[in-house]
Amino acid sequence: MASSVAVVILNWNGKRFLERFLPSVLRNSSGAEVIVADNASADGSVEWLRDHHPNVRVIVHPENGGFAKGYNDALRQVDAKYYVLLNSDIEVPEGWLLPLLKLMEQHPEVAACQPKIMDHAHPHLFEYAGAAGGFIDQFGYPFCRGRIFMELENDQGQYNDQVDVFWATGACLMVRAEAYHQVGGLDNDFFAHMEEIDLCWRLKNAGHKIMATGASSVYHVGGGTLPKRSSRKTYLNFRNNFILLYKNLPAKRLLPVFLLRIPLDWVAALKFLADGGVADFFAVIKAHWHFSLSLRRHHKKRKKQPAHTLAGVYRRSIVVDFYLKKRRRFTDLGQHHFSR
Repeated sequence: MASSVAVVILNWNGKRFLERFLPSVLRNSSGAEVIVADNASADGSVEWLRDHHPNVRVIVHPENGGFAKGYNDALRQVDAKYYVLLNSDIEVPEGWLLPLLKLMEQHPEVAACQPKIMDHAHPHLFEYAGAAGGFIDQFGYPFCRGRIFMELENDQGQYNDQVDVFWATGACLMVRAEAYHQVGGLDNDFFAHMEEIDLCWRLKNAGHKIMATGASSVYHVGGGTLPKRSSRKTYLNFRNNFILLYKNLPAKRLLPVFLLRIPLDWVAALKFLADGGVADFFAVIKAHWHFSLSLRRHHKKRKKQPAHTLAGVYRRSIVVDFYLKKRRRFTDLGQHHFSR
């Protein structure tokens, strides 16, 4: 019999986080099935789970296929109306799940939603990976309510509402199982980073809505799998952003966006080099090269999209607004600049 909600934690060598945070998930997720999907960890995670939490279902993958494949392989084995994709480095308080479930039950047009993501070390600050709901600008740069680039806002109740967003974070993502499988789940080619933005964009292309609610908060450590500064992360972010745009942009926007993004990425690469980030410089080059080699595969995926919507996209440049116009908070941007 299907559970209404399955909280699925994808783990890769995260035993230290499971030890620290799994008890809060088990204690505060009443009514939900909690499952750990393990991506071939080598740190004793599976053995620890079986010794200390024998009642927790563990799905063991034979290899580390990344965030996207790890969840896709796991969720094919989970029977539930709603999935919650939850990072292993998140602490959840009592009552965190109910507002998410209530939102989904009251709004059948919503395919996915997220709570507020707060910084575990500084609970008054929003956390980088999702904050209070995600958006992108017209050139594909992602940002959040509560976080633009590395600028984090204090939570003063300014995002305690319930609103449509462009993307919801994969750090804590409740998604309607039927909609997830309808669009094919996460894209395995992403491996990790921005795969949830791609998923949300495809859900929007299929006619669904994405929302964030300020009635729930969770507390995220961040950087648990890859350090916040990592050339591997640089590579994935630059490559995956190109894949994201190519798959989902309307045809008339493809050429203008890429004609601007390619030189902007080179500027970023040269900035890395000037700052001593030689590995990051080559990561950007590698990202562009690998994207071009896989273009045919992404074109086939693009053609499968039922539509290519820009609803909810910020029609200006977040780079210009943040760095030149000093608009550091989401509330500085102006709602009339978002596509309807």
